[in-house]
Amino acid sequence: MTADFTTGTRPVKAPRGTELSAKSWQTEAPLRMLMNNLDPEVAEHPEDLVVYGGTGRAARSWKAFDAISATLKDMEEDETLLVQSGKPVGVFRTNKWAPRVLIANSNLVGDWATWPEFRRLEAEGLMMYGQMTAGSWIYIGTQGILQGTYETFAAVGNKLKAEGRHPAPAAEGSTEG
Repeated sequence: MTADFTTGTRPVKAPRGTELSAKSWQTEAPLRMLMNNLDPEVAEHPEDLVVYGGTGRAARSWKAFDAISATLKDMEEDETLLVQSGKPVGVFRTNKWAPRVLIANSNLVGDWATWPEFRRLEAEGLMMYGQMTAGSWIYIGTQGILQGTYETFAAVGNKLKAEGRHPAPAAEGSTEG
C-alpha cells in the first residue's frame, strides 16, 4: 500500500474576523493555526499538506486533516484532542484549563528508530514527518525556532557550567564573539 497525500486536495483558507466556526476560541485558535499553515500563501506544497522543508506535513492525509478540523469545531471547552503523527486519535474530557490539543510526531523507539523503517511506515500512511514545527501547527514560525534555539543554547551552557568548562574564546582576529 502507498499513501496518497493528495486525495482531497483543495485550497485551505482559515476563517478571518471575530465569527467563530468552532464552539469556542479555545478550539477556534488551533483550527485557524492548522488552516493558516496550509494556506497556499504560506505552505510550500499545500496540495501535499507540506508546510515547509520538502516533507514537513501538517497532517498525515487529507482525511486526517478533515477529521482534525471537524473535531476541533465540535469540541467542548473541557476536552483535549490527541493527535499522533498527523492523525487525530482521541478526544478526552480534561478541564477548561488543560491544553486543547496534544501532538506527538514521528515517534519510533529502539530498533525501529531508523530512516528505512520510518519511510516504510510513512509510505503505508501510518506516520508522517512533522519537521521541527510543521506537524505541531499550534507552535510554528518565529516563536518555535527562537524557542528551540534558545533551549538548545541554554542546555549547552548549563552542561558546560556543570562540567566547570566555559565556551572557548573567539580566535584572535575573528569577528565572532
